[in-house]
Formats: sequence, C-alpha cells, structure tokens
Amino acid sequence: MSLARLAVKPVDCGAAARRTVRPVRDRPAGVTERDLAQALAGGWGIRAATLRYAPVGGGSYHWVVRDERGERRFVTVDDLDDKGWLGRTRPAVFAGLRAAMDAAVTLRREPALAFVVAPVPALDGRTLHPLGGRHAVAVFPFLSGAAGRWDEPLSAPDRGELVTMLAALHQADPAAVRLPRCGLTLSWRGDLEQALGELGRPWAGGPFAEPARALLAGSAGQLRRRLDTLDGWAADVAAEPVVITHGEPHPANTIRVPASADGPGSAPATSPRSRIMLIDWDTVGLAPPERDLWMTASESGDELRHYTELTGRPVDAAAFEFYRLRWALDDISCFVRDLRAPHRRTPGAEHAWQALELSMAQITQ
Repeated sequence: MSLARLAVKPVDCGAAARRTVRPVRDRPAGVTERDLAQALAGGWGIRAATLRYAPVGGGSYHWVVRDERGERRFVTVDDLDDKGWLGRTRPAVFAGLRAAMDAAVTLRREPALAFVVAPVPALDGRTLHPLGGRHAVAVFPFLSGAAGRWDEPLSAPDRGELVTMLAALHQADPAAVRLPRCGLTLSWRGDLEQALGELGRPWAGGPFAEPARALLAGSAGQLRRRLDTLDGWAADVAAEPVVITHGEPHPANTIRVPASADGPGSAPATSPRSRIMLIDWDTVGLAPPERDLWMTASESGDELRHYTELTGRPVDAAAFEFYRLRWALDDISCFVRDLRAPHRRTPGAEHAWQALELSMAQITQ
C-alpha cells in the first residue's frame, strides 16, 4: 500500500473524543481542594496559596496551583477507575500510571527528548501519590504557551516538527524504561460485547442509556464486522518490533512554548524562537511506531515520508490501519461503558453521548 493510501486527513479530534473517559468539565467525585492541598504539602512540600480548577483536556482533572512564593505548577488528578488500558483494579492502574510517569522522567533526561513534559518528582522521589482510595495526583511544570486543540489540526510545519520528535522518541532505547508492551485489545472489550448482547432489552443507566442502545442497535452488524477486522489484523501487529510510543500525539497533547534558555522549553540558541512540547504521557508504552504515526499523517503523505527519511523505517500499512481502527473502537467501548453505568444529565454525560455518536459515524462511513 502506498503512502498516499495510508495518508489521512489531519485527525478529526471532534470525532475521536478520546477514550480517556469522562471529560474534565465534571470535577472528580469525592476530591476536595482541601484534600488536594494536603496532598501537595505532604508529598511535594508545596503550600498552595491558590488552587484554580482548569477545565481543559480530557482523561485527567487539572488545577493550576500557585504557592506562597508565587510559583505556578500544573497539577493532575486521575481517576483510577477510568484508565482501563492500564489495568482492571485500582492498584494495577496506579502501578501502570506510575510506570508511565517514571518513564516520562527518564525520557526527559535525554537531550534529544527535551520536548517531553515530565512530572516533578515528590520529596520521596515518586512521580505519583495516592489521593484517597480512588485517585492519584501528579505535579508538572507550568508551561506558558499556546496549547493545541482537538478541533484545530496542526499546520504542516507543526506536523513536520511533531514527526521529527516522534522519530527521536522511537529511536530511544526501549530498555531505558520499564514499560510493558501495549495490549492490542480494546480498553473495555468485555463491556462492549456485553452491551451488544443486551440490545434487545432496555438499558436503565441514565438519560443517555436508551439512546446509546438505539444507536448501537441500528449499526450492530457493522460494528461487529469492524471488531472482526480488528481481530484479524491483531496477530500480524503483535509480531511487529516495538519502540517507545507516546500513544496519543494528537493536537490537544501539544503545546507551543518559547524556546527559552532555561526551563521545560529550553533549546539550543540555534533553535526557532518557539518549539512544540508533548504532554500527557499516561499512554506511553512499547508498540510498533504506527501507534503514533497514524495520527500525524495528512492527505499528502509528506509526514510519513519524512519519518522514513529520519529513521530508515518504512511505514507498515497493516499496523497503520489497525491503530486507526482501534482508536475508534476503543472510544466506543469506553463511551458505551460510561453510558450504561448509572449517570445523570451532566456536561460529562452529554460529552460521552455526543462522542459516541461521532465515533459510531466514523466506523460506519
């Protein structure tokens, strides 16, 4: 298959609303700002003067924290019940998330990987601390810059810069990090299969449960065929050699910052006046390069050719298509799970419903 066939339009982030679960417009249940302030003081020695909730991104809950000296930090809180790709129990998810954060710290130390936005280790050296029984907290540098958006694909120069970054990441030694090979199954495949088996009776989870059932019922045959296609490709992808992948290098996980002489955006004097940084490393893992590459390709195929020029590795067509399809099906598995569970009409539930509609449209085109 040619690069032109592999190339796609810049990722439609509205239609790939991401399996990273409930959007951050809904604050984490059971977590107060007092709890967070105590965790920051005990873990990182940060005495928060102000905590401002930041309803941005997806998959994690975010605050901008200013300490008594005026220094700002970006703090994330993760729900351990909502990261199915890391495990099925809270201890397993916590361990997987900590391994990902540790890997980001290790990668950030490499000169060629200065674009990695890694967490700030706590006083005990750990990158992640528990916050109650269900959540975990991490602290990051505060970056002043222009963050990417789901609905604004990167420009051609920015895509080229991103591909150069991914080529550097993929050439890093996998033995340098303690990461497992990424699984090929969907985050909530069992939940999706159960849902498909229960289309003939009402779903009572909440206001969007029955609309979700009707949506799946109308396209159940196409959805099952897509699942079969994914399963058919999985064996070949599993045999591919692996590299360190970010997992979700889409526009919303980038931020353009000044290339200052110090700090997280540091760069040599010969570098441009600004540079892209790559955030949200909770999906980092060992996988074929196509796990990242399918998100970078435009209709021209220039990005994939650039990647091959940098690495000497041609893009594998089957793996490319596998990861593109898996993304959409993984979204569906997560949003179906959310909408079958008890829920109310909240901004988060509305987002899940809209995202399910878009993801189903994507696979039934």
